[in-house]
Amino acid sequence: MTRTSTPEPKACASCGRTIEWRKKWERDWDQVRYCSTACRRHGVTDTDRALEASILDLLAARSRTGTICPSEAARAVGGEGDGWRELMEPARRAARRLVAAGEVEVTQGGKVVDPSTAKGPIRIRRA
Repeated sequence: MTRTSTPEPKACASCGRTIEWRKKWERDWDQVRYCSTACRRHGVTDTDRALEASILDLLAARSRTGTICPSEAARAVGGEGDGWRELMEPARRAARRLVAAGEVEVTQGGKVVDPSTAKGPIRIRRA
């Protein structure tokens, strides 16, 4: 009996979390882009793209080893007041997508962590 290897995991196009291969996707793994129905519905909006651009711009303005908090990108896109708070999870999603693209790393306590499983405060730095 030959054992076939499972395909490599990939990142959700919407939230950036890791999608693990499942037997039910055997025939259409190449077309799987989202980890859930909610992510498929949400997709990637103009706000999500603005958050990605904001993260990259903020990092470009820092030293090579500098880091940013996702809240800085949320504030840059959401403006003054409390409007930025609702952009915190979208900012974390944007960071996960950038990690999947190989552009940034997510850290906690100075150590690189998997953004799909990171809980609590994170920092973002260039890869």
